[in-house]
Amino acid sequence: MKEDNGAMRLERDPLGEKRVPAHALCGVQTARALENFRVSHHRIHPLFLTAYAEIKKAAAEANVRTSGLDPAIGDAIVRAADELIAGQHREEFDLDAFQAGAGTSYNMNMNEVIANRALELMGHARGDYERVNPNDKVNKSQSTNDTMPTAMRVTAVRLLRQLVEAAETLAGSFESKAEEFKDVLKAGRTHLHDATPMTLGDEFGAYGFNVRRAADRLRATEDPLLDVPLGGTAVGNGVNTEPDYAPTVVERLGEITGLPLREAPDRIALTQSLGDFVAVSAALRTFAVDLGKIANDLRLLNSGPHTGFNEIELPATQPGSSIMPGKVNPAMAEMVNMVCFHVIGLDTAITMAGEAGQLEVNVMMPYVAYALFDSLELMTSAIRTFDEKCARVITAHPDKCLEHMTRSVGLAALHNEELGFMGAAELANKAVESGKPIGELVTAGEAPGADPDKTAF
Repeated sequence: MKEDNGAMRLERDPLGEKRVPAHALCGVQTARALENFRVSHHRIHPLFLTAYAEIKKAAAEANVRTSGLDPAIGDAIVRAADELIAGQHREEFDLDAFQAGAGTSYNMNMNEVIANRALELMGHARGDYERVNPNDKVNKSQSTNDTMPTAMRVTAVRLLRQLVEAAETLAGSFESKAEEFKDVLKAGRTHLHDATPMTLGDEFGAYGFNVRRAADRLRATEDPLLDVPLGGTAVGNGVNTEPDYAPTVVERLGEITGLPLREAPDRIALTQSLGDFVAVSAALRTFAVDLGKIANDLRLLNSGPHTGFNEIELPATQPGSSIMPGKVNPAMAEMVNMVCFHVIGLDTAITMAGEAGQLEVNVMMPYVAYALFDSLELMTSAIRTFDEKCARVITAHPDKCLEHMTRSVGLAALHNEELGFMGAAELANKAVESGKPIGELVTAGEAPGADPDKTAF
């Protein structure tokens, strides 16, 4: 909200009068929030503003249909909301993510901008709230306590769908690599020590499976988000609404958003609880744990080239050192690890915020909204980058994989059937002590009864 030649207008709220820049679409309550909460550079996701404007449009239309709002005023509110939905006037929304609880500042910011723009569209001056009042007209039949969680649900669904799509694409890339690497023999490892042999395709197939499974978990969290408490107003019981308002506004919001939204079966319950958002965050945390583990694996398999595993080649995206020429680091996997750490940390905060509500409303909604949307978008962007610049272009070093497999003590386990566990253990010990591969010992007859074909895998 920037001043224009110092011109001001006088507005009034329950705390008294306050001067507001004359050119501003936002009003007195937004001005107070901007002054009070200069805490961070964190701002709410733009899709949240879109969702909130869609709610205001749906509410105006529902109020007109239920005879609660003058059609001319309702039309102006809808037109103003449509401009916001199209992305206009976004400079009027600059509230800090860390602010007063519940999200009243977000709601009033939206109400004031729509009221003042509606006034202009009707040919009146900004601030002429006798004609279109932010509370009495734009916010009619609403409360922060039902509009805020509804806007959060709509935004979360949209961001969640983007993440699921990105995750499924990444899973597909790993699955393609599994097919490409299906004949690349290698040593398995457990506890970072030699284990039974496998193929590089087995390893990458498991990565694809776990990413796809994570996408399925995330997708399963969408359905509960489609239950919206809109129409419940302050505590969920619909005070100050017409009997037909709730079903009408939810139906209209579904049409506007294109989402299969439903009236909450218990609006009071969904006004009290942020559990559905905590569940999304928990699924996201689980994905971060799995994806971080995969990034760790790729870094290990790529380590070297002469002092590590060197079984795969990750793409060289940038120089790896300012002092060591020729050094190339697993940059994309390192980026993914850091993103996963961040998402896991945000999940902890979201979980604590979900528990911190009291009685009829959880006042920590502004933070949960910010943190959840940040996590969803950040993970989506990271996955897309990781997929494009790393997963799709990984190559194998078959000779190195075969060398490690041939020398793996884990091959002794292939002889458990004919030698017994203790016999195979003796074979393994001989390999360690002599430095000779298991296959060489078996071929030389140093493991009587062992089948050489098994060692060949």
